[in-house]
Amino acid sequence: MGRWALCPSAWVLFLTLYWTTTLAQANRCQAARDATCSVCLQSGKGCSYCSDEIFNAPRCDFSENLIDNGCENAVSVKSEMSIKENKQINTKLKRAQVAPQLMRMRLVPGEEQEVEMQVFEPTRGPLDLYILMDFSNSMADDLNNLKSMGAQLADLVEKLSDDYTIGFGKFVDKVTEPQTDMRPSKLREPWPNSDPPFSFKNVITLTNNVSFFNDKLQGELISGNLDAPEGGFDAILQAAVCQGHIGWRPHSTHLLVFSTESAFHYEADGINVLSGILPRNDEACHLTDDGTYTHDTVQDYPSVPTLVRLLGKHNIIPIFAITNHSYTYYEKLHYYFPIAALGLLQEDSSNILTILENAFETIRSKISIRSEDRPKAVDTQVLSTTDSSAEHNTFKITPGQTGTFKVKVKALETVGGVNVCQLSEEEKEGTMRVKPTTFTAAFNIDAGVLCATCDCEKLPAKKAVRCSGNGDLVCGKCRCEDGWLGNYCNCSSAAKTDNTGCIQSDAELPCSGHGDCLCGTCVCSSERYEGPFCQYDKAQCQRSGGFLCNDRGTCFHGKCMCETGWEGPACECPLSNQTCLDSKGRICNGRGICTCGRCKCSGSNSLLSDTCEANVQARLAMCEAKRTCVQCQAWKTGDMKGEKCEGCPFKITMVDELQKKEDVIETCTFRDEEDDCTYHYTVDYAVKPGDDTEVQVLKEKECPPAGFLWLIPLIMFLMLLLALLLLCCWKYCACCKACLALLPCCGRGRMVGFKEEQYMLRQSALTSNDLDTPLVRTGPPKSTDVVRWKITDNVHRSPNHPLAQIMPNPKETIPHPISLRLNRMFSDSLSRPEAHDTDVLRREVDDSLNGIYKQIPGAQKVQKTKFRIQPNAGKRQDHTIVDTVLAAPRSTYPDIVKLTEKQVQAANFGELKVVPGYYTVATDREATGAVEMQEGVELVDVRVPLFVKDEDDDTKQLRVEALDVPIGIAEIGRRFVDITIIKEHAKSVLTFLQPAYHYSRQQGVANIPINREIIEDGHTQVTYRTRDHTARDNKDYIGVEGDLTYQPGETQKTVPVKLLELSEGDSLLADKQVKQFIMDLNNPRQGAKLGKYPRTTVTITDLPAHEPSVMMFKKSKQNYTTTDPTYSIPVVRTPNQESPATIHWRTRDASRFNLSGILKFAPGEMEKKVVIDPQTYPSPIKPETFHLELFDPSSNSSIGEKKTTLVDVNDRGDNEEDVKQTLGFNRKFSQSLGRPFCPKQHQSHGHRTQKYQSQLACSFWQPPWLQSKVLDPRRLRG
Repeated sequence: MGRWALCPSAWVLFLTLYWTTTLAQANRCQAARDATCSVCLQSGKGCSYCSDEIFNAPRCDFSENLIDNGCENAVSVKSEMSIKENKQINTKLKRAQVAPQLMRMRLVPGEEQEVEMQVFEPTRGPLDLYILMDFSNSMADDLNNLKSMGAQLADLVEKLSDDYTIGFGKFVDKVTEPQTDMRPSKLREPWPNSDPPFSFKNVITLTNNVSFFNDKLQGELISGNLDAPEGGFDAILQAAVCQGHIGWRPHSTHLLVFSTESAFHYEADGINVLSGILPRNDEACHLTDDGTYTHDTVQDYPSVPTLVRLLGKHNIIPIFAITNHSYTYYEKLHYYFPIAALGLLQEDSSNILTILENAFETIRSKISIRSEDRPKAVDTQVLSTTDSSAEHNTFKITPGQTGTFKVKVKALETVGGVNVCQLSEEEKEGTMRVKPTTFTAAFNIDAGVLCATCDCEKLPAKKAVRCSGNGDLVCGKCRCEDGWLGNYCNCSSAAKTDNTGCIQSDAELPCSGHGDCLCGTCVCSSERYEGPFCQYDKAQCQRSGGFLCNDRGTCFHGKCMCETGWEGPACECPLSNQTCLDSKGRICNGRGICTCGRCKCSGSNSLLSDTCEANVQARLAMCEAKRTCVQCQAWKTGDMKGEKCEGCPFKITMVDELQKKEDVIETCTFRDEEDDCTYHYTVDYAVKPGDDTEVQVLKEKECPPAGFLWLIPLIMFLMLLLALLLLCCWKYCACCKACLALLPCCGRGRMVGFKEEQYMLRQSALTSNDLDTPLVRTGPPKSTDVVRWKITDNVHRSPNHPLAQIMPNPKETIPHPISLRLNRMFSDSLSRPEAHDTDVLRREVDDSLNGIYKQIPGAQKVQKTKFRIQPNAGKRQDHTIVDTVLAAPRSTYPDIVKLTEKQVQAANFGELKVVPGYYTVATDREATGAVEMQEGVELVDVRVPLFVKDEDDDTKQLRVEALDVPIGIAEIGRRFVDITIIKEHAKSVLTFLQPAYHYSRQQGVANIPINREIIEDGHTQVTYRTRDHTARDNKDYIGVEGDLTYQPGETQKTVPVKLLELSEGDSLLADKQVKQFIMDLNNPRQGAKLGKYPRTTVTITDLPAHEPSVMMFKKSKQNYTTTDPTYSIPVVRTPNQESPATIHWRTRDASRFNLSGILKFAPGEMEKKVVIDPQTYPSPIKPETFHLELFDPSSNSSIGEKKTTLVDVNDRGDNEEDVKQTLGFNRKFSQSLGRPFCPKQHQSHGHRTQKYQSQLACSFWQPPWLQSKVLDPRRLRG
């Protein structure tokens, strides 16, 4: 392949002065790394190439620059854009339309084109309405109401459209445990007079026959399931993808009404694991001919993004009609859809038609335009005619009128750092569909990137004279053959080096020290450097936000060449002003200028945000700060009346009507204390930027009738007296209490009770030791009810159960978890334990609680204080919940409960303010608490502890009981809820490798391994925590606490604990006490249990870290006979024998067994033995040869050269020395110590964890059995 002459050519030297003087004018065309003609044209919009033979300026540049430099043959490329189909919109047709319909675009990289698009939505177009309803038993009254609304529903759809169809589907949940009760009787009839459980059924295909719809609906019966969340996502997906079964029409508006009172299951929410359904949803239709969903137990629920994508693909608009129980879930869900509606459904669904009508009107006033099937190399943006964008590309539109929008199509220059011309054809071009998400009609744009090539490259002049016969002339440039360089290929690469033309005027080294000088031209040694003297570093351009050229440009000759739409020395300034738009779409709120993508606000006394609007701090105090001046100027009243009023910094304007709330900063309302009238005013930005704000005051006050003002105190006194009388009657008169309950104001028939009768939980699936049990209230919720509750552990045990008869020690100090609701809103900082706000509040809480609970005998200070929020807490769910632990004697539990209840009723713990009506006090076997149901609240969660312990029975039962209603008038309905927890067989065993570790303080970190034995693979979690023993946290070490998650197949994790150096004072005191801390494992989850060592003790030594121990086999070969009772193989270690050490061993190539184990060396121990008893295994002992291998030494050890040893078992006798060596008797070693070597007892742990022992008798000369040359195995073994 020939070499292009551009890089090492002499003419680069000639252009040095040109580049130096015109660098400010450099552009992306000149920054093209490979200046061939085709690459130049593909560099971006406007780039042209000069193919003249004689041309001394850069050949790749903008066309105007080439012409100015004398180019006569400039090669350029222009984009292509043409409309292929454009049928005008016919407003008389009652269907959605767009214009134009088809267009073709081919844009050069970086080019952007704009085209107008018209959209028409008819006033009464075709409508398909599909109602999807929850058929769980709790929706029985909703179904009955819907059946009675047949005529009203028909009237409504006729009002919405002349051409309509209506259909109906029902759903419950997957027919499997734990979602459904799988007892045969419940599968036949889960509730009296109900249908068997099912996942989803298409009951009525979309039809225009309303009578048929009503008749078919009358025969439907309710069904049922167990858990509260329903399988509605399965139903929505099938309703979307089964177009033929449901009957969606191609040119109509598709509405899907989703009605339920429960939350939803979604992909991988954990219930799929419990039910054993792991495959993802395949997004395909699986309905039978009768409309039944068949794959509910085969695949998981779909995810939220899947539903958003599929409903958008099939032009379906969801309308969520949800009761108050689960409204918050769907309130967040519906924001994910480009167009969706949400309505609060009454408990009996009586307002579903109102919700449908309001939602339809809201949907018709909005339109969301998106591009589908867009190729990677193309980007699009939809704007209104005023060039404003919108969230989700959603714009307002008036049905019956044609809306005009702008579609901007841009060909990108790079995708993922790769030039677009290097992408595949499918990624460079394709037909995308720009359309409203609810329309079938679309504006199809065949768009692509124009990657042009030059014709002159196809006809090179071979061995051209201009190229000295050593290269080809291509597009005016010489492409040299191998071995030739230069602008005219007239310099041989083997010629003598001449550095004259390679040294810059102000430099000393040729090519700035970054390249080689060949034929007087610099060839840079790395792609990092460029320029005629390799003087420019591509990594030395200016940065913004830590990114070179803000990641929005290319570094060329020391300066940033910015992409289209960006400018500045570091490409940090966007040309667009989108980042300067305020909340009302204005630039910098009209009070500043947009510079480099940021607002520079003009002088003002108000606290301004980044878009020159009043920030949150300013708005909070804005009304109160102006109240007194407004009062004195408008009404001559208040604290500033009189001469003080002249000092007000602003003047008010009296108006007959105030501006709308959304058009001003703040709308303020206050009461005038002098006449008890209410006045209103607004605060907005001043018309003149130099002024502070503009205050407009409503001329008319709102005053109570003057003649009746004296009645107000009297009426209040009489009402208070009446309330006291009624309270006394309610408290002490049963007859009066029954009469009061009949009054509408007193909540006739108001009941509170648990929503469910029972819960069944699997211990392996629990992620916490608590459960939220819903408490519901029926009847008019016109006042507050406080419900006291308790939970008792192990209620399944009879009084004669052995464990039930064991009475705990009343003097034993146990932890008492306590929860309170603070009179303070929760903030994000309180969720971070290390945050300053958290630390300050924790100290305040600890001090206040310690001051109250110190009156409990034997109580210690509270600890483990942390903060959270409680979902489903009615109007209090934004308040802060504090959880803490009080250690106290077990017998003090009743006193702690009484004291806590007393302080909660008083709404304070010393200086700490709490919310009345909420508390929890627990032990290790029972808990008591209270929960508040505020006015208007129908459901709250009661968080109860589950008391999960390792010693629990395989199946245990807890009972939650609603005790009474100390505040309020509600009666208790469903009083009990039973919770059953099933302890499954362990799938994993988690343990420390050994009960103790030693680490030198100078090692800096103690790495504690935690091993996992896999019985059944999967995910596993365990909690670890360090605690002080003789070592002190933050003095000797940094305590750690957290959770370890083991992935499938993962068998070991390491927890690092930082060790701290001794302070100078500690060193002088020379404390000789051994420093130890303890690490515990607890709360194993997801099928795990704790193993042999759930706790380990770590000893911190102040001695310097020694070199690691070296452990290896004593001999390379071991000889035994088939009659030997055991095989005893010695392992020795040297040096550093002062600390404990471990090493693993295993057998290889053995025919009768496959063993492994661990050797543990105590401090000072130099030798251990691997002992194998061959007689343990049933097959006969035969001669064989196998290997023993050492592996995985502890962190303070390593393996020596004898990593393996050969064990030879034969049926012939060996000499005396071999016998002694086999048994571990070494004469030389014994003599060196002055006494014979005496082996000790050893243990070896294999797969069956069996113990092998060898006990040898020793003397100071020779054992009797050795003197007589007789080897008796029985004497050896005993």
